[in-house]
Amino acid sequence: MNKQSGIHYLREHREAGSSNPVPAQVVRIRDTVVAGLGDLLQGAFDAVDDSLFELANNARSNNEQNRYFEAMREIRIKRKGVERHFQNAVAQLFANPPRSGVVAADESLSTQTNSDSLSLVGDDDLEEQVALNAMITKSKVHFQGPLLQLQTRFSVVYPDASEESPVNPMTPEHLCSAFVEAIQALEIQIRERLILLKQFDRYVVSNLGMLLDEANRILIQAGVIPNFRYHGKAGKQHESPAQGAPAGQTADETASSAAVDQQGHHEGAMFEQIRQMLARQRANAGIPPRTSDPNVHVVGGAELANLLGSLPQQPSGEQVSGNLSAGEPVMVDLYQVVQQLLAQTGTTSDGKKPALNEMDEDLINLVSMLFEFILDDYNLSAPVQVLISRLQIPILKVVIKDKTFFSKTTHPARRLLNSLARAGIGWSESDEKTRDKLYEQIHAVVARILNEFDGDVTLFETLGEEFEQFLARENRKSSLVEQRTRESERGRIKSQKAQETVDQLLQKKLARYKLQEPVRNILLNGWSRVMFLAYLRDDVEHRWLQTVRVVDDLIWCLHPHQDDEERDQWVRVVPGLLKSLRAGLEEVSYNSSKLDEMMSDLKHELTEAFRANALAEAMEDAPAPEPEYEDPVGHHQTAIQRQQELEDAAIAEYVAQIDAIEIGNWVEFNLVNGASFRCKLSAIIEEADCFVFVNRMGLKVIEKSRTDLAHEMRRGRLTVLEQGALIDRALDAVVGSLRSKAG
Repeated sequence: MNKQSGIHYLREHREAGSSNPVPAQVVRIRDTVVAGLGDLLQGAFDAVDDSLFELANNARSNNEQNRYFEAMREIRIKRKGVERHFQNAVAQLFANPPRSGVVAADESLSTQTNSDSLSLVGDDDLEEQVALNAMITKSKVHFQGPLLQLQTRFSVVYPDASEESPVNPMTPEHLCSAFVEAIQALEIQIRERLILLKQFDRYVVSNLGMLLDEANRILIQAGVIPNFRYHGKAGKQHESPAQGAPAGQTADETASSAAVDQQGHHEGAMFEQIRQMLARQRANAGIPPRTSDPNVHVVGGAELANLLGSLPQQPSGEQVSGNLSAGEPVMVDLYQVVQQLLAQTGTTSDGKKPALNEMDEDLINLVSMLFEFILDDYNLSAPVQVLISRLQIPILKVVIKDKTFFSKTTHPARRLLNSLARAGIGWSESDEKTRDKLYEQIHAVVARILNEFDGDVTLFETLGEEFEQFLARENRKSSLVEQRTRESERGRIKSQKAQETVDQLLQKKLARYKLQEPVRNILLNGWSRVMFLAYLRDDVEHRWLQTVRVVDDLIWCLHPHQDDEERDQWVRVVPGLLKSLRAGLEEVSYNSSKLDEMMSDLKHELTEAFRANALAEAMEDAPAPEPEYEDPVGHHQTAIQRQQELEDAAIAEYVAQIDAIEIGNWVEFNLVNGASFRCKLSAIIEEADCFVFVNRMGLKVIEKSRTDLAHEMRRGRLTVLEQGALIDRALDAVVGSLRSKAG
């Protein structure tokens, strides 16, 4: 690559500077980004393999076909090394983030190149540079908003950054440079390199948006410029290709007509029960029926609906443009609003005063109680809570005109409210509303109701269908990301568990015996790899116990045996043991020159052990176990043991609550600094006792053990969010409240 290409600055910068400690706020971002880019890069390499295979299959000559197959072979052999190199380079970007001045100088140099300088650049290098420049330019325009926010926040976090010299390790030019550096090891021609760059653009760079959003979210959560907003044109156009889906899981409320009829009957009975309790309250208060008062003109039905039609959607009559979720949710006294409206109509020609009938009064009171529940509902995220609170008067108009709102679960307005609440359950306070597609959609739904609702309930049906289609699209996107996150975490945790198991087993066995350093080296630095892979593949190959048996046989053979029968067994075991060791180490590609040296040392140690015939030496190698004192009564527990028993007893009930959390349930974590975030349980990995939680985008947020979660719940820092339909939960709460008042 020519020096003028602007690609070499990354390597030079890293070589010039020493590795610095990564700021604490950035460590989590670095780990998330490195893992996420690694997953995306795997998809790119898979696509490259498919592309080359297709080209080879359609090749016009044997030479051309061989060229593509050789490229496939080269990439397959070196793929893991390239992936490691790329991830290490990205991690290094966070330790030594290049200053924008370096990039600017390179870009300036690139823009000043003329025909003379370009003539010095090879055609292949020029083609590659053109592809890179196009990729970088496109992504910088597409992700301009989040990149600007991230640069501003990173420049605050890194101590030596400033406004004049800002930093951003995640800019497309840095990541592309890291990738170009990583693929220098591939001996492939320009056409194959361009295919590789094209798939890198398609699978990695084009999906950079979700990682930029996640990085911004983490910094916001850490309190780094939480209120920064970008209102540029590009920022408004930005849509992360793998944007996470809204919260919760969709439920088909019309799965079968029988189920709907049964639920509708239940809701109708509940509504009638509420009306009876309200009527009982009026009777206990001595309020006579309205129809029995000759001085009252009862207003109800179509007359009341027409009267409410003149009522503005917002009680203050303010315009509904702008940010509807600004400020705090305000509870409207709907009964007082309707009474004022009746008072404005004045008395009738026969001198009667207008008044509500009992049915409509009950409905108005029920709508008020419904919104009281909504505004007190902890399960609703604050922005969605504010938006829904704007719908108090429109819902009142709907209920008065169509009284089946409380008795039919399929009522369009009721279904829409349930959908809005379900979608917003996973919203954290730190989420950026101005760029979030879910927020924009909910905001647009509420705005359209406030601006367009004229009494026709069909509007709610139309908006509900459009919103459900939007949720379905977003759910598909987040499901793919979540599936990849879940599989990645399962693999990582299983690998971690495998490594811990191997380390513990070897340390336990080696601690019991005095072995020479060459033997310890072959077990700890060589055979441990074989055991690690065997543990991971045990479900398929069932070789784990064989690898453990090799360790036991090796330790047994390295100790002197005086008995003739044991010495005969030694002679039978050693050849197969050496064969198994070499085969296993070769399978994990252990260094061949070191392997020969290690096997030679091992044979020497085995020979020496066979020659030794003093049983005392063997006994000396294996220290006698320390006598264990067992307290038959159990009175001599340590303070730590007693404290642990108390802790276990204290969290027992919370462990049961943790076990009741199902996959897909949403929870809220409250941090010590007062911040909070919401996430969804995506996977329970039993073998590692690990609960993995993801955000709305399907990206991993946190993982904790069952015991840790129980402690969090006990301290009040973990809350399981209720996910039932909003109106159903509200009606249950209203019934409970009325019953308590009656009691």
